[in-house]
Amino acid sequence: MKMTRTLAAACATFVIGFNAFAIDGTEVMQKVFDRQKPDFTKAAVTLTLTDKKGAKEVRQVGEYGRCKDNLTDIIMIFFSPSTVKDTRFLVKENKDRDDDKWIYLPSLRTTRRVAASEGEKPFVGTDFSYDDMSSREVSDDTHELLKESENKGNFKDLYVVKSTPKDPKSSQYSYRISWVTKDSLIPTYIEMYDKKGKLLKVNEIKSITQKTGKKTYNIPMENVMTNVQTGHSTILKMVNIEVDKPLADGYFSTNFLNSGKL
Repeated sequence: MKMTRTLAAACATFVIGFNAFAIDGTEVMQKVFDRQKPDFTKAAVTLTLTDKKGAKEVRQVGEYGRCKDNLTDIIMIFFSPSTVKDTRFLVKENKDRDDDKWIYLPSLRTTRRVAASEGEKPFVGTDFSYDDMSSREVSDDTHELLKESENKGNFKDLYVVKSTPKDPKSSQYSYRISWVTKDSLIPTYIEMYDKKGKLLKVNEIKSITQKTGKKTYNIPMENVMTNVQTGHSTILKMVNIEVDKPLADGYFSTNFLNSGKL
């Protein structure tokens, strides 16, 4: 069961004058996984990369998504600038095993699978790693509820959960701390710590909006990933997004990745 996803009954327990949390960390992260998602998404995305000196590079990207049986496939197509134009990336979420990831590099005119050993590498020069672009099994980590209510960033009354890999080799991070909204069940602020226990990156959602298709969904619209150790950041902003408008299966294939055509 993935995380980016078996709910036990939650009850408050009174033991020797101590009131336990009404929900535990694992339940929170499971609810995150189980939240309602659109069957399809089609978005225009702007990626803004900023170095520690303030120099910026803006990229225009198209992103198509499909959710089936609570498993998500996403393809990203880079339109500009010329240095990344026609780069295409496909991630297919799997149940009970690592996600499949491929990237098409126009300079090499070839598609290659992204190996699990490359998970720590930057995704097309951004502050997101390849692992950041995919999911983890909820059961791969232990989840400790640190606080039941705290304000953080642009959001209030959030769960605070510390997630630690059961197998340290399975993650580039020693642990993560997530602030999760209680209404939309979205982690809007995540701190990621390196293997020495030092803060490495912060991923912050600045805004969430509701989009209506078959149902009404909460969609993060602006996401900022900052590497606090290098001073480099990447802003991922949804310029426009449509939900629940069916997309052809062919988009989520290595054939489309190779050609850019259905």
